[in-house]
Amino acid sequence: MIYTIQNSYVSAAIAAQGAELQSLINKNTGIEYMWGADPAFWAKTSPVLFPVVGGLKNDQYTYNGHTYTLGRHGFARYREFTVTAQQKDSVTFTLMADDNTLQHYPFYFSFSVTYTLRQNTLHVTYTVNNTGDTILLFSVGGHPAFKVPVTGGTEFIDYYLHFNHIEGIGRWPLSATGQVEKHTEPVLENNDILPLTKQLFYKDALVFKHLKSDAITLKSNKTPHGLTVTFKGFPYMGIWSFKDADFICIEPWCGIADSVDATGNLSEKEGINSLPPGQLFERTWSIEVF
Repeated sequence: MIYTIQNSYVSAAIAAQGAELQSLINKNTGIEYMWGADPAFWAKTSPVLFPVVGGLKNDQYTYNGHTYTLGRHGFARYREFTVTAQQKDSVTFTLMADDNTLQHYPFYFSFSVTYTLRQNTLHVTYTVNNTGDTILLFSVGGHPAFKVPVTGGTEFIDYYLHFNHIEGIGRWPLSATGQVEKHTEPVLENNDILPLTKQLFYKDALVFKHLKSDAITLKSNKTPHGLTVTFKGFPYMGIWSFKDADFICIEPWCGIADSVDATGNLSEKEGINSLPPGQLFERTWSIEVF
């Protein structure tokens, strides 16, 4: 089922399956900002990543001496969420631990995704509640895909990403099986501009750790329209597009794929968050459209 929220500036549509954002439209211009999930390239629009971000080595991890299987980006994107709150301009989707999740992930949790519109900005809030009696180990993140070109009369290579701080940082390349390599490759060398080309993503995602920036703007000199993703409190960032597809993903992450030399022990995993029983974890990222 699809749920729509709106205000006088924008409207957003979100599917209960995966609590996945499907559409974000500027009501004044009619511009749709989200990728249309064309299955010829990538049949997703904005999956929610939980309880892991990225791929585990051999799709496995160990916890308390047991080995569990868990696919790339976790199971939340495939599960039906329940709507637990709704207003005209906001909606909350919640997923609870059940017998199915416990087979792959031996933790009790309540995980909510709240979408809230304020003027021309959509805020996306992740709330993780540890409902069990042991420390909850998890990662969480977003994977929104934005349509590029944004407007007619422009093309993919007319656009660039503007970071809100000068960056002198390399990408962490991914292995053929999706693990983070042990070295970086140059991408942003004392610059705040990343021009977009299709070839930029021929070797998979650009993975960044601990950027100075907490906002990235998609823009072009050939149109006044674009968007800004703000992600304060998210230590990792993925930027990705499927080969030769007309979209760009700007992905705020509280977590990251296993490294090529990861031990597989969940408690030792880079980017894992530890949440004591009865405690809440909350992070918000946003999309401002213009």
